[in-house]
Amino acid sequence: MFSVTVREHLMIAHSFRGEVFGPAQRLHGATFLVDATFRRPELDEDNIVVDIGLATTELGKIVGEYNYRNLDDEPQFNGINTSTEFLAKVIADRLADLVHAGALGEGARGLTGIGVTLHESHIAWASYERAL
Repeated sequence: MFSVTVREHLMIAHSFRGEVFGPAQRLHGATFLVDATFRRPELDEDNIVVDIGLATTELGKIVGEYNYRNLDDEPQFNGINTSTEFLAKVIADRLADLVHAGALGEGARGLTGIGVTLHESHIAWASYERAL
């Protein structure tokens, strides 16, 4: 299996509901390194997994929609705990939609999977992987 990973960063504010979150129930900030990994069993006709430039650009657009936002104020997240795991899925699903729409190039249609990892710190991160 071949893979290519591109990276972005994301800074948000949010709060959580539920005792399990302790002090994170209050409004707080989070800064993430966002890694998006694209997978396929064989290289395309250009001998690449995905166009790195397009992958980087499209990941940047997605992350840019949430950057410097209080996610508690975003209608799409109304009533949702925007955990690191949840946000990894949101980004992965958005990237999958772009692959299917051809935004990452025709060669990207041969991708079989996407994984997104959000690094909260040097000691904690969460990931979501999905098939295409």
